[in-house]
Amino acid sequence: MLYKIMNTFYELLYDIFYQFIDPKKRIFIFYLIFSVIIALFWLIYNKKLSLKKSLKKIFNKKIFFSKSSKSDYKVFFINQTIMFLISPLLITQLTIATFLFYYFHSLNWIRAGIFENASTISVIFLFTTINFFLDDFSKFFVHRCMHKWKILWALHKVHHSATTLTPMTVFRTHPLEGIIFSLRSAVIQAITISSFVFLFGNNVDLLTVLGANIFVFLFNVFGSNLRHSHIGIRYWKWLEYILISPAQHQIHHSISLHHHDKNFGSAFAVWDWIFGSLHHSEETDNLTLGLDGHYNDKTHALNNLYFKPIKEISNIINNKFYKLKKYIAKKNILRRI
Repeated sequence: MLYKIMNTFYELLYDIFYQFIDPKKRIFIFYLIFSVIIALFWLIYNKKLSLKKSLKKIFNKKIFFSKSSKSDYKVFFINQTIMFLISPLLITQLTIATFLFYYFHSLNWIRAGIFENASTISVIFLFTTINFFLDDFSKFFVHRCMHKWKILWALHKVHHSATTLTPMTVFRTHPLEGIIFSLRSAVIQAITISSFVFLFGNNVDLLTVLGANIFVFLFNVFGSNLRHSHIGIRYWKWLEYILISPAQHQIHHSISLHHHDKNFGSAFAVWDWIFGSLHHSEETDNLTLGLDGHYNDKTHALNNLYFKPIKEISNIINNKFYKLKKYIAKKNILRRI
């Protein structure tokens, strides 16, 4: 028994620290190093700071050791533990992909392997491109819903309660939000894999699937971690119609009313442009981040981050049921009259 407990504990520790050595993970150590290099380049050549001042700004102790950041680190370890324990219970992309694959075979208007003669290069290109676009749009859509639906916003407020941003802030999420995004990823991956296997047959191999990581790799290499940081890198205005700059995402975390519900995109800004939520970057040094600008010792307390959203959701549901009961009672009274 003790052996099993210790073995599980070691597996958990490995799973947590593997985040920093796995190229598929956002906080892979080399992605973090590339982010520092990009930040240095920006500060030295754009802001005209010396190397010493640039390094001091990047590794600002007030940022990395703030109460907000300390909460980020704690939430990271707690959430990794929770996901480690419940992930075997979650529906997997293989399960969904298998269901969809057999469903496609039941359709009469299209046959399996219709494009099996397509070249491997074209299949890899199509799979990589379509998978990345679908994945990014689904992130945008779910993120937008997180802001627009009260129940989901109660969960997503945990992320927006951060008053300083570091690469670890991306993990500052409620476990229920983490489950939602895990299911989102599983569904999108399953859709692309099953549909391509059905349409292209044996042309879809491991190389094709791995090719989908090329865009993710480039996205991470070119500073994805800077989106959650205090380094407000801005792109040219025309480029910010296409790609979300770090400064644009930092604006998304601002409490200013004119920044409210802007820049939901993850990699592409084009979704925000299409749906009217695009906001171009501006200087971010004086941004106030968080929810409302009024903070106290409970703002970053773990009890507040984990249990307050559940209480808020319970109140929302109870209020909805109360209104429904009141509406039904009113209808019954009118019928009697």
